[in-house]
Amino acid sequence: MCTSLTTCEWKKVFYEKMEVAKPADSWELIIDPNLKPSELAPGWKQYVEQHASGRFHCSWCWHTWQSAHVVILFHMHLDRARRMGSVRMRVFKQLCYECGTARQDESSMLEENIEGLVDNLITSLREQCYDEDGGQYRIHVASRPDNRPHRTEFCEACQEGIVHWKPSEKLLEEEATAYTFSEASKPRAQAGSGYNFLSLRWCLFWASLCLLAVYLQFSFRSPAFL
Repeated sequence: MCTSLTTCEWKKVFYEKMEVAKPADSWELIIDPNLKPSELAPGWKQYVEQHASGRFHCSWCWHTWQSAHVVILFHMHLDRARRMGSVRMRVFKQLCYECGTARQDESSMLEENIEGLVDNLITSLREQCYDEDGGQYRIHVASRPDNRPHRTEFCEACQEGIVHWKPSEKLLEEEATAYTFSEASKPRAQAGSGYNFLSLRWCLFWASLCLLAVYLQFSFRSPAFL
C-alpha cells in the first residue's frame, strides 16, 4: 500500500518501465527509510542518485523550497535462479532552514522527474545486476535554477556521510540546451478565436471610419456656407 502520492508514482513508473526492460523477471520496489549507504547484504548492489531535483514542504511552518541536491539511495538484488529482483529505496530528507525545526521533511517530485530518475535506476540495474551496457545516465536540471550554496547542516544525506556529486558545467549546459530545444519544438497552443481589437487590421478599420465620419460631416455643412 502506498503511503503518499509520490510513493505511488515511484512504484507505478518503476513497475511499468521494468515490465518493458525485463519482462521475464519480477521486480519489487520497497521504500525503506532506514536504508544505510554502503551497508549491503551479500549479493546486493548500490546505486546513489546524487543530483535529483525535488520540492520540500515544512509541515511545521509551511515553508516550501526547491532543491537540486536531493539524494536517493538504492539497494538492488537479483535472484537469477528465481528470476526475481528487489530494490530498496530511500529518499533523504532536508531540514527547514526557516524555522529551524528538527523535523526532517520529505520531498515531492514531478512525474517527469521521477521517470528520468527511474531510467537512471534501470541503467544501473542493467549494469550491476545483468552485466549489460545500461547506456547513458541522465543529468537532471532543476526546473527552477538554484544558485544558492548547498547547506550541509540541513541535509540528511550529508549528515550520513554521502558526498554530493555536482555535475560539470558542461553537462548541465548540454542538458539545459537539449531541454530548451525540446520545449521550443513543441507545437504552441493556437490563439483564441476571439477578435483582437488592438490589432493593426482593426486600427486601420476604425481610422477609416473616423475619416469617413469627418468627411460626411463637412460634406453636409458645406452648402450652408455657399
